[in-house]
Formats: sequence, C-alpha cells, structure tokens
Amino acid sequence: MPAFSFDSLFGILAVVLVFGGLIFIHELGHFLAAKAFKVGVKTFSLGFGPKLWGVTRNNTLYQVAAFPLGGYVSMVGEADPEDIPAPFSLKDSFACRAAWQRLIIVAAGPVFNLVLAWLIYWGLFASLGQTYLLPQVGSIAEDSPAAQVLQVDDAILAANGRDIQRWDELVAMVSESEGRALELTVRRNGLIHTFTITPAPFVRKSIFGEEKTSWAIGIRPNPEQIGHHAFGFFASAGESLRHTWFMASLLGESIVKLFERVVPLETVSGPIRIVAEIHKQATSTGLTGVLFLAAFISLNLGLLNLLPIPVLDGGHIFFLLVETIRGKPMPEKFQEYSARVGIALLLCLMVFATYNDIAQWVTIGL
Repeated sequence: MPAFSFDSLFGILAVVLVFGGLIFIHELGHFLAAKAFKVGVKTFSLGFGPKLWGVTRNNTLYQVAAFPLGGYVSMVGEADPEDIPAPFSLKDSFACRAAWQRLIIVAAGPVFNLVLAWLIYWGLFASLGQTYLLPQVGSIAEDSPAAQVLQVDDAILAANGRDIQRWDELVAMVSESEGRALELTVRRNGLIHTFTITPAPFVRKSIFGEEKTSWAIGIRPNPEQIGHHAFGFFASAGESLRHTWFMASLLGESIVKLFERVVPLETVSGPIRIVAEIHKQATSTGLTGVLFLAAFISLNLGLLNLLPIPVLDGGHIFFLLVETIRGKPMPEKFQEYSARVGIALLLCLMVFATYNDIAQWVTIGL
C-alpha cells in the first residue's frame, strides 16, 4: 500500500477548495445581490450538513457546516412567500421584490462564476504570461506543397506581407487562404527568401469529431522553439477576457453539439471524474494546473446554470423575464409542473453522468 504523501494531501485539499470554493462563490453572488436589494437572508452557509460553528449578525446566521463542498443561501420568502419567520417582516421577503430585482438576485450566482473564471485567468496571465510555438519548420511531409520549396529549420517571417510571429498565426493564414496561393517570407541560414506556396485540401476531424475540409502546406513546427510573451497588469486583463470568451464560446458550442448528438453522450462527466481530474492536476502540475482547471469548471458551472431548465437559475431567469414582459407571473401550477420536470431531468443527467464516470473508471482499471 503506497504511503500517504504530501502530494496526496494537496490533491485532497485542492478537491475541497475547488469544489467548495466555486459553489461558495456562486452562492455569494446570490447573497450579495439579495443584501443589495434588502432581501432578508436567514442563513448563509459555508458547507452543508450539521452546523460546526455559526454567528448571527443583522438577523442572518453565518455558519460553517460539516461538509465543505459548497454552500447555500436561504432567503426570506424564497421557496414559500408565506415563510417569514421572526424577526423578519413582509418587507424583507424575496417574493415581494419586483421581477427585475429577483432576476438580478438569481442571475448573480452564475455571473459570479463567470467573473471568477476571468479573474483566475487574469491572475495566471499576469503572473505567467503566455508561451507559444514559434513559426519555425520542424518537419515537412513528403509530396506536400511545402516539400518543393521549404526546408527544415526555415523561419517563416510573413505571409502575404503580414508579419508572422507565432505558429498559430501561420496556421490561421493557411486556413483562411482556402486554397489560394500564399507568398511566404522565409529566413534561411541568415538570408531572406520569398516563396509562393498553394495550400492543399485535406479532411480533418474537429474537436467535436466532425469531419471538415481544411487547408495545409505540409509542415509541422519545431516543438523546441518556444516563445514567451509577458503581459502587463492591464494587458493581461484584456487577454484573459478574450480567453474567457473563447472558452465560454467553446463550452456553449459543446452543449449545442451534445444536443445535436455530434458530441457522444459518453463524454458527459459527473462529479467523480471532476474530482479525479482536480486531484490529478494537483499532483502532476501543481497550483497552476489546478487554477486553470478551476477557471474552466467555474465557466462550466456558470454557463450550465444559465440554461433555461426549470429549477436551475436559468429556468428562474426565464420565468422572471416572462413575468417582466407579461406584467404578471406564470401560472403557479405551470411553474410547479415545470419544476418537477426539471428535477427529473437533472436527476437523470446526474445518474447518467455518474454511470459514465464509473464505466470509464472500470474500463481504465481493466
């Protein structure tokens, strides 16, 4: 039996902090928005289960519970408009607030998760900068367009007069050409040369498994040629915002592809696989890997909660938007039945995701 190590302890701590921290931030969004609109908050809990410690301030119980994976906010009149315990009054009720105020309170949770992802990326970009592959030829495919004119170790400086400083910029230029000839400026043995290359079509698979026609000239980068770009404090904020938007767009597209059955249902992950991945990142890549993963999970949590599914924040937001437009809430019975359907869907999804996790675990173990 392997000895318990510091890495194992750090992995367990990372799981608790990431899982608990992200859900806590989500609930903190609801809490601060409720306080801003003077909605009475009965309990703000860090963790679930039996109370370990608590203190009451301004009629709100702030507590630490036994199970630290998450937290919750209990507002006056949230689940039941008539649930107004002393010393609260009707003016403290969530149900008595205007629809737009309730909408903001509900939306604040997932918004806080999205903002947290951006802040984590900001800190990582500010402290670590960004590494990238340089546009230097590492290998050339036989019978490819590049085989006629390029050589290994050629450094590509420009394409059609546009400066190329990173490998991904070159890939984008080739892809955008759609088969039109490219004029490449190349440095070889200290001398500058200009070559004309016509990209050839090929079929590739996207990250979602779809076959797509793309364009290539038949070269691969030199993996040892790495560049590094250091960002200033404010420049890293803009770069992290672009990265957050890119990752959010990718996640959104993944959800759409999942419903279109392009992405296999077997890829749906549950808490077991997430815990395993957090532990893996903590023990293999350390704090940096855990933070990148935490930002990614926070984006997931924020976007999934915005889906218009009853019982999720997105479902409540949808009903509140309809109420704002109609000037009155949706029929109570309709909301009740919708909530039951939403709960059933979420339970089925959780069971299915957990089954996927266990199936993958067993397969890997075998």
